[in-house]
Amino acid sequence: MSDDVEKKQDETAPEEGHGPMGGERLAEARREQQISVYEIAKELHLDEPKVRALERNEFDVLGAPVFAKGHLKTYAQLVHIDVADVLSDYYQLTRAAAVPPVIPTRPRVRRELSPGPWIAALVVVIVVATLYWWFTRPLDPAAQVDESPIVEDSMIVAPGETGEDTVTTPPDTSDAEVIEPPVQEPVAEPVTEPVNQPVIESEPGSSPPVEDGQMRVLVTYSGDCWTEISDARGRRLLFALGKDGRTVELSGVEPFNVLLGNPGNVSLRVNGEDYALPATSRPDRPMRLTISGS
Repeated sequence: MSDDVEKKQDETAPEEGHGPMGGERLAEARREQQISVYEIAKELHLDEPKVRALERNEFDVLGAPVFAKGHLKTYAQLVHIDVADVLSDYYQLTRAAAVPPVIPTRPRVRRELSPGPWIAALVVVIVVATLYWWFTRPLDPAAQVDESPIVEDSMIVAPGETGEDTVTTPPDTSDAEVIEPPVQEPVAEPVTEPVNQPVIESEPGSSPPVEDGQMRVLVTYSGDCWTEISDARGRRLLFALGKDGRTVELSGVEPFNVLLGNPGNVSLRVNGEDYALPATSRPDRPMRLTISGS
């Protein structure tokens, strides 16, 4: 660019209330010494637009501050200006430009804690504690159910013929079957047969004869024993807890299905003959068997 154009630009630049500073001081000295921008740019190894930016104190065009200060030093030496004055102007100009704007700080709004989550957590704790207490609480002894079998003291004998003659036949134990049911004593079921029948007690050998197809069984107890006896027709002849010293006589259609809760406390006579119960290692365990008089 020619010096005439440069002079026109300098004449059109607005006048400021203070003297030239930094790059402006260097530009003024260059013009007084009639040195062109092209020559300065050649010495600084810059292009002319950057030299003119340096003269206008537009240091950001040159890059980092270290480059701007280096070019100012070299430029001041070329136009014989005190380097310290130029750098002082540089620091004054850049310090004013680098002052950050004052940003008012907003007061922090204090967050108030909501009681909702605390109430929900308290409700959950109460519910869990209630459920734990409910499932782990000890049962009231007064409210526990007595599961022991309810058995009437009296012996229940189904109706049957009691005036027949006794036919003496040897007992047959071939159909006897020993079963080991669970240890728990059976619970008494509701009595479906009439309970107003008299208990027949008799001495061994005094039974009257029976008719054809009928069998007579004499049950004698030496201790407590739960007893269930039914005949071939499914008629329940005995369903009760036998006591020590009791003797019950039954008659019905053979064979008899018998369940003895404690066979060690029972002795049987079939049609007037002693009936030997099958041998077992646990006479206190329940035994189920079938008795036939033939």
